[in-house]
This record gives sequence, structure tokens and C-alpha cells, in this order.
Amino acid sequence: MNFYEGKLTAKNLKIAIVYSKFNSFAGDRLIDGAKNAFLQLEGKEENLDVFKVPGSYETPGVVRKLLEKGYDAIVCLGVIIRGDTPHFEYVASNSSKAIMELSAMGKIPVVYGLITADDLDQAIQRSGAKSGNKGYDAMMTAVEMANLYSQIDKK
Repeated sequence: MNFYEGKLTAKNLKIAIVYSKFNSFAGDRLIDGAKNAFLQLEGKEENLDVFKVPGSYETPGVVRKLLEKGYDAIVCLGVIIRGDTPHFEYVASNSSKAIMELSAMGKIPVVYGLITADDLDQAIQRSGAKSGNKGYDAMMTAVEMANLYSQIDKK
């Protein structure tokens, strides 16, 4: 029986981040967390590209364009905060579904790192204050999955 698991090393990996700028007061911390994880795992800063989009709804379109550009993984980051209208449900649901569909294509790992929060305080807590940093977590997942995909490609 053979077991396969991705290694936590970013050496020689090239990773793209697609970052939704909307709610950047919390989202900017996600970029910092993702970058810190990448560098801690021996990634080189020049192998980390950030593509900024206006909002989470625009994220999947840019991910689709990047799938064939030589990246080992793509990390989607951003913050969606619930408001007083149903807009939150539409944006959160459709963005996550589209990102999942791109990930399921299996070309390269596409990692979901969007925070969906009920309020500003919750968003800030999940972007590095008390509940860890979801950008950091998403990058760790991307690195592990990129290395697992590499093992699968060699089979």
C-alpha cells in the first residue's frame, strides 16, 4: 500500500494569490499571513504574485485566467461581511461555488481563503487577531496541495 502526502515546503513553488480588495481593512492582514507562511516554508518572494480584484465576485474570473500561467497553486483571499440585505448570500455563495468548481478541475490546487463573517469584529478576529490568520492557513494548504499534485503528476 502506498500513501501520498504533500510536503510543507515552498521551495521552487510559484504561487498566485487572487485578493479581493473589498473590506481591505481586514483583508490586507490575509495577504500578510499568506506571505509569512510562504516565506517560512522557504518560498522566495519573487515566486509569489498577488492579483488584486475589486471584490470576491471577480475572483473566479481571474483564477480561470491564471490556471494556465505556470503557477503551482492559486490562493483566493478576501473578506465578505454580512450586511442588512441578501447581497452577502449571493456574493458568498456564488464566489465559493465558482472557486470550488475551478478547484475541482484538478489542473492545479485552487484554495479557498475567503472569510465570510457576520460582522466586522468577526472578520478582524479571523484575519489575524484572535482566531488565527486564514491567509496563513490558506497558503499552508496551497503549498501542501501543490506538492501532492506534483507527486500525482509523476505517477
